Amino acid sequence: MRGSRLAAMGAFVVAALTLGACASAASPPARQASASAAPTATDTAHLTDYAANTDGPKSTVILTGAIGDYGRATSIHPDGTADPGHTSQLELTLTRGTFRIIIGGLHAKLVNAFGQFPANARTCSGTVTAAAAAPIVAGSGTGAYTHVSGSFNLTATVDEVDTKPICDGSGAFRAQTIVITGYGTVSPG
Repeated sequence: MRGSRLAAMGAFVVAALTLGACASAASPPARQASASAAPTATDTAHLTDYAANTDGPKSTVILTGAIGDYGRATSIHPDGTADPGHTSQLELTLTRGTFRIIIGGLHAKLVNAFGQFPANARTCSGTVTAAAAAPIVAGSGTGAYTHVSGSFNLTATVDEVDTKPICDGSGAFRAQTIVITGYGTVSPG
């Protein structure tokens, strides 16, 4: 069971939320507001991916900034087959096309961070956080993202309440939320 739970966490491996060491890397660059400012070829995008109460490979994703789009994300292997272990790539299927990001490093850090679960044994609940770079897979874009390139700095946060008496993240959970978020520098192509 622990493997499928950790696999689900990896899928949503795009991820947010306050890892002190990555706070500066996750912050958007400062900009001056200007009505006449022309868009640049490379710009900042923010990604949020989330799932609740699921051990599956699919999640919901939204991108804002340089890429304003939304849709589903699926954990896959490089050959396009499903990756239930979430050890390789996350395919973003958006309304105007698709592209992939590499999530293996983020997943590995999340699995390692889960060694500290639970944060509160009395309530059988805790939060686990990990951060890593998630480069866009070269040549993976379709539609409006055919020539997309760049990389995201993502943080994955898992909040979970487990079913007693097993409170170490390996048993059944009562409730779980997985959020992956962060900024990236992307070139739409």
